[in-house]
Amino acid sequence: MTSVTRAILVTGASSGIGAAACAALTASGVGIAIHARKNMDGAQRIAQAVEQAGGVPMTVQCDLAQPDAAARLVEEVGNRFGRLDVLVSNAGFADRRPIGEIDRPGYDASIASMQNAFFDLLGAMRPWLEKATHGRVVAVSSFVAHAMGRGLPIFPATAAAKAGIEAMARAFAVQIAPYGVTVNCVAPGFVEKDPGAHSALTPGRRTELERMIPAGRFGKPTDIAAAIAFLCSPAAAYITGQTLHVDGGVTL
Repeated sequence: MTSVTRAILVTGASSGIGAAACAALTASGVGIAIHARKNMDGAQRIAQAVEQAGGVPMTVQCDLAQPDAAARLVEEVGNRFGRLDVLVSNAGFADRRPIGEIDRPGYDASIASMQNAFFDLLGAMRPWLEKATHGRVVAVSSFVAHAMGRGLPIFPATAAAKAGIEAMARAFAVQIAPYGVTVNCVAPGFVEKDPGAHSALTPGRRTELERMIPAGRFGKPTDIAAAIAFLCSPAAAYITGQTLHVDGGVTL
C-alpha cells in the first residue's frame, strides 16, 4: 500500500478531458489512478506527467461496460492507496447514429459503458466515500443531453446515457450528502481533440458549428478540467446535485 494525502480515480483518463483532469488534480502526495479501456500507452504518458508533478500515479485497465469491472477497479485502487476520496467518471464515447439507424445492441453499448458503469462505480465507491475527507464525485455528461435542433448534431443513445448519469448523480447527491460528500456533473460542449486524434468533422462543418457557439470556439480539455478541479476542491463543499455547463454558451 502506498500512503497518499488524497486518492483520486479518473476513468477514461488516457487522453482528452480525462488526461487534462489528471493534470489539474495532481498535487504533491496525491494518488491519481489513471483508468483506460485500451489506450495504456496514453495512460503511461499521463502517469509520467503525474509523477513529474509530484503526484503518485497508478494505471488501471478494464472495460467498465462489464458488470463486475467497476467493483474490481475500485478495489484495486483502494488497496493500492488505502483510501479513495474522489471519483471523476469520464469514460465514454459518442454514437452519432440516429434512431432508425442505431440498433438495440448499439444503444445498449452506450448505456452499459456510461450510465451502467457510473451506477456500478457509485455502488463500489460508496463505502470509501463515506469515510473520505472532502469526498467528491464528478461525472462528465455532455451538451447532447440538453441541446438539440438548430442544426446541432443529435446523438440519441449518448444523450440518453448522459441524461441518466445526471439523474443518478442528483439522487446519489441526496443519499451521500450527510457524509459531507458532493456529487456533481460537468456537461462539456464541443471540445478540441488531442493533436493527431481522429475527428469526424470536416473543416466546413467545424466552421458551421463554431458559428453556433456564442463563445465562437470549441472548448479545450483544460477548460473542462478546470471546472472538474473546482468541483473537487474544498471551495465547492456547498455545491451538490448540480450540472455545470462548460460549453461556451451552446446550450443557451
